Amino acid sequence: MFKKRFLYTFLVLVTLLAGIGIGTLIRTNASADSASKAAPLAVPNPVQLSNSFAELAKKLEPSVVNISSVYEVKSAQRSQRRTRPLPGEEDEEGPDLFFRFFGNPFRDFPDPGPQRRSGVGSGVVVDKSGYILTNNHVVEKADRIRVKLSGDTTLYDAKLIGSDEETDLAVIKIEPKKELTVAKVGNSDSVQVGDWAVAIGSPFGLQATVTAGIISAKEREITPGQSFQHFLQTDAAINPGNSGGPLINLAGEVIGINTAIATRTGGYQGIGFALPSNMAIKVYNSIIKSGKVTRGSIGVGFRDQPELLKAYGANSGVFVQNVEPGGPAAKAGIKAEDVIVAFDGKPIHNGQELINYVADTPVGKEATVTVFRNEKKMDFKLTIEDRTKVFASRYGGSRPEQEERGEGETARFGITIENLGASQRQSWGFNERGGVIVRSVEPGSFADDIGIEPNDVILAINRQPIDSVSDVRRLQDKLRPGDSVAFRIMRPGSAFRGGRMEWASLYLAGTLPK
Repeated sequence: MFKKRFLYTFLVLVTLLAGIGIGTLIRTNASADSASKAAPLAVPNPVQLSNSFAELAKKLEPSVVNISSVYEVKSAQRSQRRTRPLPGEEDEEGPDLFFRFFGNPFRDFPDPGPQRRSGVGSGVVVDKSGYILTNNHVVEKADRIRVKLSGDTTLYDAKLIGSDEETDLAVIKIEPKKELTVAKVGNSDSVQVGDWAVAIGSPFGLQATVTAGIISAKEREITPGQSFQHFLQTDAAINPGNSGGPLINLAGEVIGINTAIATRTGGYQGIGFALPSNMAIKVYNSIIKSGKVTRGSIGVGFRDQPELLKAYGANSGVFVQNVEPGGPAAKAGIKAEDVIVAFDGKPIHNGQELINYVADTPVGKEATVTVFRNEKKMDFKLTIEDRTKVFASRYGGSRPEQEERGEGETARFGITIENLGASQRQSWGFNERGGVIVRSVEPGSFADDIGIEPNDVILAINRQPIDSVSDVRRLQDKLRPGDSVAFRIMRPGSAFRGGRMEWASLYLAGTLPK
């Protein structure tokens, strides 16, 4: 029995050892076979990657020029020019966030007399006879404008053909000694957010600098009140000196003129703005035709606010806030508190749409304006006039000083109000009937949110006349959370006419918080 068990155990061990040996041999052979079948790595031959940007640079660089402007600066001019902190500097209101790209900004250093200053910018050739499109602020007030072409050391003297402050564009011209390469101008309406964009210019005087990025946004507004400046936003690196240079698409077409950046350092931070090419085309064509840009106007001030329209019974349109005396609208019979719903039969949905329709209408042409008044539609025929004549330049003045008085009565809107006395009316030249004066506005209140300011005079609330503080108290007691509230106010301006303070009529509205 013992021998049998020993023999059995011995056979099992031999079998296990044999199996392990055979398995190891099989794995070794398999590994050898696999290794023999693996392909060795090799360094590939150099292959040119996408050359789209390189081709664009070669194609467009000859069309982009360097512009230097020279002008005389007197001591008085230097102190007057600097009204805001220079890029990167801060004052009590914080850093200057937006600025145009222009070299050597004015600084308030003491100076015994006039000095010659220079600035640098860019431009793009758009006509073979020497016409160049650039920014107005690059050549504004220049005594001498000089242009250097790409790959050429010659400095050409340029003539200012015309400029347009509203869009910050200008056209200059040189007399070329050789054939110029002309850039193709594209249609900026086809641009989409996310499209590639390439900027070419002379940042810090470094001519023919090419940077790339994407279109970050469209219709960007960076300066309130500038109706004709709605920019393409891009993250292509642009810096001081790029101003006036082109922003181009991958088809090699100019889709914008680089104009401004948002920055807290004075340099590139990924947010640049270019005026769309379609607007640039309109301005250029007008300038080469007449040396200036003429835009139509009907002479109204407006406010875009759904709550205001709702309070006046309208669903859409543009609320007329004030009518310029002697302007086309005033002559035709259009009044404040009308809602403009159509222009020459075309529906009006917002103020910018109205501005564009009117500005593109030739001066002297008759047009029909449809308004909503007292729940009825009415048509008014008027003649379009020159915008610069309708809104003529006004002399500067100062806002009336706030008199020292006791605390007024607090209204639920977040304002402190007082009755307007006869002496105040006389000293301020305020001829409107009734009204209460706003002494203070609580930060973050309903009144603050809709734009009411100290020294505003409230004349009406929801179309009900206000003659005293008690009228405000009576009306506000009837209002409930969620109600729309419309204010008609008069705001003292910073201008005088005939020695009298000028007042602006405004309409503000909002929905009471729930």
